[in-house]
Amino acid sequence: MVKAIKVYKLGGPEVLQWEDVDIGEPKVGEVRVRNTVIGVNFIDVYFRKGVYKAATMPFTPGMEAVGVVTAAGPGVNDVKVGDLVGYAGNPMGSYSEEQIIPADKVVPVPPSIDPTVAASVLLKGMTAQFLVGRCFKVEPGHIVFVHAAAGGVGSLLCQWANNLGATVIGTVSTKEKAAQAKEDGCHHVIIYKEEDFVARVREITRGNGVNVVYDSVGKDTFQGSLDCLKTRGYMVSFGQSSGAPDPVPLSALAVKSLFLTRPTLMHYNLTRDELLKAARELFAKVESGALRVRVNHRYRLSQAAQAHADLENRKTSGSVVLLP
Repeated sequence: MVKAIKVYKLGGPEVLQWEDVDIGEPKVGEVRVRNTVIGVNFIDVYFRKGVYKAATMPFTPGMEAVGVVTAAGPGVNDVKVGDLVGYAGNPMGSYSEEQIIPADKVVPVPPSIDPTVAASVLLKGMTAQFLVGRCFKVEPGHIVFVHAAAGGVGSLLCQWANNLGATVIGTVSTKEKAAQAKEDGCHHVIIYKEEDFVARVREITRGNGVNVVYDSVGKDTFQGSLDCLKTRGYMVSFGQSSGAPDPVPLSALAVKSLFLTRPTLMHYNLTRDELLKAARELFAKVESGALRVRVNHRYRLSQAAQAHADLENRKTSGSVVLLP
């Protein structure tokens, strides 16, 4: 038996229960991993609340972790016992001391990368990788607008876009987060509680608008994000921390011939080759110093409810991890 977080009913952080579970042994094509560091992401909150539907009830949340392989099932050839591996995405279940994972879903963690850094950056970092490199290809001269610029993904988006030669505009909630966003490559930081971000973006771009908006906030910012785009601009909605956006009539896009997409990491890492390539590129960015990973908050795994409460109440910045 190992300890894990279980969810028996949807709701607030209090529904996260700490208990004993039996995870069994790996079957064909699977490995058993003893987690050493677990990443916390807003998608975990979405599943806990029922915004996204878990395949089964009860379930163990968590989409990201780094750990050591302790057993391998039949047919596993490229992962062995003792390997340090990371994983990000499906299957859900990383809020556990140990877990069973398909071997083709784990990636090797280079010795040069601290496991805490790897566990805090894998999901968010591969998300940033596909958002700036494949969903919309950021190039020198582009103007990029990032909501929640001091958040886990937002921080990495700002750094990556800046590294690619773009001008980066970001929104934050406090002066402290504004200072962090500046360090992370934001050329213009908007404290949205003090300024109208649409008006400020128009001022910064001299009325032209931005090439792309990366919006993880959703309902509260969606229409404003559309208003910030230039003609033929790209609206990338990849989260909804404030709730689901209202329905958008196609005519709203026709005003400026806008593009709208709602991508997920899983659809951009469908194959093992895509997954390994994304992880390699991410770790190379971290190793080179192009990406600074801030692990600002650490909680015991048993304190997952407190971690969720702080994340939802915007008391966190950078990455949040759980320690078994």
